[in-house]
Formats: sequence, structure tokens, C-alpha cells
Amino acid sequence: MYKLKITNPCRCFLKRGMAEELEFDSKEEAKVEAEATLALMQKEFCKKHNFSLSERFGDYTITISPN
Repeated sequence: MYKLKITNPCRCFLKRGMAEELEFDSKEEAKVEAEATLALMQKEFCKKHNFSLSERFGDYTITISPN
């Protein structure tokens, strides 16, 4: 199993009711979802935060930090 985790969820993230952790059967599925989630956050969230994507052993983490 491969995971996508969101760390330090912001208010925009919480308001949307998005999951903080998702599991996938393949690394490719996890990567596609991580990149799509990151793009959505960068485009539609309030711009008060920075979003960064990292990968470790096939697991992906999107970290939310204040500007």
C-alpha cells in the first residue's frame, strides 16, 4: 500500500472535508492523486499558505505551511 498524507491541514482544507490520509494499491496511483491534490490546493485555496509535495519510499506527503 502507498499513502498520500496531508500535514498541518489549513482551514481551507478542513472546510472542503478532504481526507488527511489516503491509501492506494500502486505508487503511480498515489503519485497521480498527490499531484492532482497539490494542483487543486495551489489553484483554489486562499493563498495564505504554501504547499509542498515530497515522496519517500513511495509514500507522498503534502505539507501545508504559512506564507
